[in-house]
Amino acid sequence: MPGPPPLPHLSQRSFKMDAKCVVDLLYWRDVKTTGVVFGAALLLLLSLTVCSIVSVCSYICLALLSVTICFRIYKGILQAIQKSDEGHPFKQYLDQEVALSEDMVHKYSDMVLAKLNKTIGDLRRVFLVEDLVDSIKFAVLMWILTYVGALFNGLTLLILGVIAVFSCPIIYEKHQAQIDHYLALVNNQIKDVVGKIQAKVPGMKRKTE
Repeated sequence: MPGPPPLPHLSQRSFKMDAKCVVDLLYWRDVKTTGVVFGAALLLLLSLTVCSIVSVCSYICLALLSVTICFRIYKGILQAIQKSDEGHPFKQYLDQEVALSEDMVHKYSDMVLAKLNKTIGDLRRVFLVEDLVDSIKFAVLMWILTYVGALFNGLTLLILGVIAVFSCPIIYEKHQAQIDHYLALVNNQIKDVVGKIQAKVPGMKRKTE
């Protein structure tokens, strides 16, 4: 007899917990944890600007192996001197289950699939000009990105993105009122400009208008 289906609220609770962990990380709730993650990510990206990804991965593996092998030899010598039988120093980690569960794989694969389908649908709308305004906005964005690409390569943009992800949330939290005020002003200006263009250029009004 088949077992009961998985409860939806359990996956929702797990998703909320994951989202809370990400929020806590980006808002520096635990300074030590966020500092380690931010520093490691930034160091990895800066290393990629100097060496190839193969070299960086090799150096990371060599450094990790050097630490674990030295610690393993040190503990073995210490146990021999003290005549103790503590066993393997990494036994508690070797005994842990590291395989991905099917529920986790299904959850995240479904999330990725939903995002991918939505992106494909949005790109189809833009390139087939379902809404002329949205297609023009996308064209302007791509035109701006050509200048951004001429100034920065992808890795530099990725480094700037990591710095922004770990700095913008905490800055916004501390200066939320001022930032919201200026964002509202900019948003109103953009709406006014778009409204004037839509009024003057035939065929640019949205279907709902």
